[in-house]
Amino acid sequence: MNAETVATTATKTVVQKRIRAAERDLVNLSHRIHAHPELAFEEVRASAWVAESLSAAGFDVEHGCYGLPTAVRATVGSGPLHIAICAEYDALPEIGHACGHNIIAAAAVGAGLGLAGLADDLGLTVTVLGTPAEEGGGGKILMLEGGAFDGMDAAMMVHPAAAEMDAMPGTAVSQFDIHYRGTPAHAGAYPERGVNAADAMTVAQVAIGLLRQQTAGTDRIQGIVTEAGSAANVIPESSRGRWIVRSDTLEALVPLKARVARCFEAGALATGCELTASPVGPDYADLRPDPTMLALYRANAEALGRTFVDLPAGAAVGAATDMGNVSHVVPTIHPMLGLDCAPAVNHQREFTAACVTPAADRAVLDGALAMAWTAADLAAP
Repeated sequence: MNAETVATTATKTVVQKRIRAAERDLVNLSHRIHAHPELAFEEVRASAWVAESLSAAGFDVEHGCYGLPTAVRATVGSGPLHIAICAEYDALPEIGHACGHNIIAAAAVGAGLGLAGLADDLGLTVTVLGTPAEEGGGGKILMLEGGAFDGMDAAMMVHPAAAEMDAMPGTAVSQFDIHYRGTPAHAGAYPERGVNAADAMTVAQVAIGLLRQQTAGTDRIQGIVTEAGSAANVIPESSRGRWIVRSDTLEALVPLKARVARCFEAGALATGCELTASPVGPDYADLRPDPTMLALYRANAEALGRTFVDLPAGAAVGAATDMGNVSHVVPTIHPMLGLDCAPAVNHQREFTAACVTPAADRAVLDGALAMAWTAADLAAP
């Protein structure tokens, strides 16, 4: 890959015309997915719509692959340079598409449509991968382990955000469920006979709060309690929670996870409860963008009038993506498409609304075109 060698203007003009011709369909796809949010591994409609759009454009489509019913693999061309374009389409509980995966899916389809018909002439094989369950389920990791990225020379996707960034400094993440089991008893008459599972969770939370003073600035420990008893006059028999631990690299995540685990063990030890900790999906790796691809993408996006925000050196963002695991195996980019929606940011209801605005529709088309142009640049002699 050579950042100084790019596709001809004529080639890029043809790609642009193909994407512009599909503008209405791409925007409609984005809006349809947004209007029908589906959670991780349940993206039945969204994955079908992505598969149908690509099949209609002449892609060889497999819907339901790598052991995942809502995964999609759609390929066109047979050139020596194999490019993967990733589509996400899962939503968040209660707040829907507050991370804009509807935009990601439509932009990926658009990039594929822009390259279809030109792939062989460019020396490309283009595969659009519909990747379920980015929001905690690690769909790309499961697909990576299943061979979806075998033989790939590059992988790319775009992701909406409040501001434009060529590279998201993504962190490594581990997510797990915690369950304490104790013994119920009448809280007024026989409290001494109970083993309080809610207290175990409280002890663990206090220990984690104290631990935070000794963690690195790039570390994050977050959690919610989903169960802590059913009646005030009953010693809680069961408590449950879901927790996330983040660090800047997979290597740094390992010791942090061990320290957090001891906090939960302390809750069990202090109260006499039984502790069960269960991972929720595989660990996400830190994102390592390919600098050559980034330079090509940024130049293409700037040619479309998009303006990037440069983060200070070492700036940490506590977001994570299963595209990080892909980036450890295949040259990868994961740029952010600004929606000009500040102060609304990802995972807020206001951001959900921002993902079907005119700015969001422009992001679909610009993201598709910038990725398709970048793929053409990578194939340039």
